Amino acid sequence: MPLPQSVLVVGSGGREHALVRALLASPARPRVIAAPGNAGIALDVPCFPVAADHVPGLVALARREKMEFVVVGPEVPLSLGLVDELTAAGIPAYGPKKDGARLEASKIFTKQILLKYKIPTAPAAFFSEAAPALAYLHTRKIPIVIKADGLAAGKGVIVAQTRIEAETAVREMLEGGKFGASGRQILIEDCLFGEETSLLVVVSGRDYVILPAAQDHKRIGDGDAGPNTGGMGAYSPAEVVTPALLARIEREIVQPSVKAIAAEGMDFRGTLFIGLMLTPDGPSVIEYNARFGDPETQVVLPRLATDVLELLWAAARGELGQIKLSVNPESAICVVLAARGYPDSYPKGDVITLPVASNLPPDTFIFHAGTAQDANGAIVTAGGRVLGVTALAPTLKEAAERAYAVCNQIQFASKYFRRDIGARQLNRS
Repeated sequence: MPLPQSVLVVGSGGREHALVRALLASPARPRVIAAPGNAGIALDVPCFPVAADHVPGLVALARREKMEFVVVGPEVPLSLGLVDELTAAGIPAYGPKKDGARLEASKIFTKQILLKYKIPTAPAAFFSEAAPALAYLHTRKIPIVIKADGLAAGKGVIVAQTRIEAETAVREMLEGGKFGASGRQILIEDCLFGEETSLLVVVSGRDYVILPAAQDHKRIGDGDAGPNTGGMGAYSPAEVVTPALLARIEREIVQPSVKAIAAEGMDFRGTLFIGLMLTPDGPSVIEYNARFGDPETQVVLPRLATDVLELLWAAARGELGQIKLSVNPESAICVVLAARGYPDSYPKGDVITLPVASNLPPDTFIFHAGTAQDANGAIVTAGGRVLGVTALAPTLKEAAERAYAVCNQIQFASKYFRRDIGARQLNRS
């Protein structure tokens, strides 16, 4: 199948930088542009100052630049119907339409589907008022999980370790408006115990391709301490997902999920991110996302031997059944450099000093996330998660050594990063 010669990547994070790099590596050598991009993406491709949530502006940009394909990175434009509008304009896009994006935009919607189709997941209840929610809390065991229903940039999930913490989370969301409209309804679900893992599944209707398993590190601090973040690092492969376990996950979760989504009338063409807890009783779904994970993308895409452009194009066109996935055997690790204070308040505008590209270890990449260029042309911090350092090597230990060597070379005043990414697997092996 002929591949598109021009691609627009929508978004401005580390995930989008990884997508841009993967698309540039395609043998088809497409022209790639990004909107809005960031300071690092702008070093690789032209960036256009159209916000990721400005749907009419993005459609107009794709038309004006004669884009043959659009790859949508973040969840917000998907939930706003960007793919619907691009499709109406005759522009093929990778990413689900608005109905499919509800799998991420509403945690309650997803939980109802999981329960309806008997896909393994934690027991849960839904509330829009504090009093019945607080009453329900007293019937459940602690720890317990409180989730804002809507999008909250990865921060709308509270794993309450005490009853007071759980009650506070409920009141802050339902009475204090902590997450605005996203927290007007909440989901309270039993806490699952085990190891978490992430599975990225490229879906096209009833066809799917499972990408290599990864493990994310959500907590801000070493040893999984502190509040949840959007993700402080990841590695792949996740050896805890053995071939036998992966076959079970495919049988009990992936296949039923894809069938359930189709049965609900969604023509889903994009990434189904399945967050899993590997409990003593078996794998269980924590959440669905409707796009590539961040930072999982930064370790999964570099491991693919299959042309990423061909993979995404086939999914968008309903031709995914023709794709046979090929994966490189190397291990990959990504360490996120954040601004100290994230996920709460943090400084912006710190000048970043980066190592010269020629001095980087082999197969090591610096993906930009929250970066911008200041009036003097310097690259500065512009978000909570600033950079992601990804390294590939024959072993995870070697990959970690390469990544951390680069982390230590990068300088900015508020630099903070976890020093134990991949430790669980390294300690196990």
